[in-house]
Amino acid sequence: MFSSFYSVNPWLIGLGLNAILLSIVWFAPKKLLTPAGIFHAGLLGVIVWGTLGWQGYLVVAFYFLVGSGVTRIGIAQKEAEGIAEKRSGARGPENVWGSALTAAVCALGTLFVSIFAPSAQGWVIPLLLLGYVASFSTKLSDTCASEVGKAYGKRTFLITTLQPVARGTEGAVSLEGTLAGILGSVAIALVAYAVNLISLTDVIICVVAAFIGTNLESVIGATLQSKFDWMTNEVVNIFNTLIGAIAAILLALAWQYWHY
Repeated sequence: MFSSFYSVNPWLIGLGLNAILLSIVWFAPKKLLTPAGIFHAGLLGVIVWGTLGWQGYLVVAFYFLVGSGVTRIGIAQKEAEGIAEKRSGARGPENVWGSALTAAVCALGTLFVSIFAPSAQGWVIPLLLLGYVASFSTKLSDTCASEVGKAYGKRTFLITTLQPVARGTEGAVSLEGTLAGILGSVAIALVAYAVNLISLTDVIICVVAAFIGTNLESVIGATLQSKFDWMTNEVVNIFNTLIGAIAAILLALAWQYWHY
């Protein structure tokens, strides 16, 4: 797969495929992306296909489709309560990169290592692939936990104090949302395993890392987000995915050290 890094063909394939798929998104009756969001999603798609091929692309496509679907669960109720995602869930550029900046860095990292440090490919690239998958596993976990919790959470607590709060409160968690988040992280990690991006052990690592990242994101939302104007939901999402990716890489290194 990584020999394709030295060929321009994967990049042309990614460009053509994204043009076709995003044209369908453009004309679809349900707007999943804003016009600017379509452009930025296309850029992300070309980066992923050019570096990780169809396997990496399938992971981000799975995240986008499932995440968009989950966002629309109970949308009428959430809009009535004022806790729905803006634009009825249609993603803009800030959403694209808030969710996928960490993954894009990991994907480009594999290209950098392949070109400039080929002797390190054997151990660095698997860690970058793990970071790539873990970032999306963490983000899908967060999306499922948040959207399912807002729609179906019966009892919602602030993660820092465990005091009952209204659904949709920053930093709020619920049993229903937490279980949905775990299910989401498992699902996308299994997709990555099925296409041979990560190992079965890495699936477990991704789920644990996603749980860590999702809950720390809730802590950030409960303690810091309201204090800083620049800390928007999209910025918090970058922290969320970064924490998940770093946690997964550290857990993998710890496992390798302990196991070997």
